[in-house]
Amino acid sequence: MNLPIDWSGVLTGQPLQWLVSGLVVTLAITLAASAVATTLAVAVVALRLAPLAPVQAATRALVSLVRNTPLLIQLMVWYFVGFGVLPAAVKGWMTGNHPGAVLPGNVSLTAPEFIASTWGVGLFIGVFLSEEIRAGLNAIPPGQREAAASQGLGAWDTLTAILLPQALRNAYQPVVGQYLNLMKLTSITCSIGLAEITYQARQIESFNSHAFESFAIATLLYLLIGFILERLLRTRKVA
Repeated sequence: MNLPIDWSGVLTGQPLQWLVSGLVVTLAITLAASAVATTLAVAVVALRLAPLAPVQAATRALVSLVRNTPLLIQLMVWYFVGFGVLPAAVKGWMTGNHPGAVLPGNVSLTAPEFIASTWGVGLFIGVFLSEEIRAGLNAIPPGQREAAASQGLGAWDTLTAILLPQALRNAYQPVVGQYLNLMKLTSITCSIGLAEITYQARQIESFNSHAFESFAIATLLYLLIGFILERLLRTRKVA
């Protein structure tokens, strides 16, 4: 069976504009969610090392909850339930007009879809990142902590200045893998209406029935982003 292929139905006119818009949104959500994931990962690791048993127990419960529930369900909860319980003033600000915070395709950085996606994907990957970092910490000889204590460093300074750099080197490959997973998982955010690459590919398929071409281009865009991201992270390690 010959499959008729017409790339002009995807790479010209409105479909091309949709794909470019989706690419920009995917890059934006990847960067924003990566920042959230990194911050949360460090915070979770610090809480797991806290000397208070209730804090450790609560953190373990959070990690278990996030790791063992599907990201799609979490996104639905943050988008439908989370937005619903916000104060009216916050909802009004999120859905208001912010000309300086609008991406191509009329996607607002303050829109509920973008914020829920950023938080949901960031939290999900942040928890997995924290476990990778914790595994890297466990591989550090105890003498490193003792040496830091002998120099008068506090718990936070010991974690950020002494332990974390070594933990990241120990767990570098898994950490890179988690950031690549984050980029790929942004495709799930189309389920709550975020107009990223997958959303736009589906829109093109509905617009002119060029399903093969639209999803082939979407696949190539994800491959390109992943390749560049991996190269950047590996270069960062060498630096």
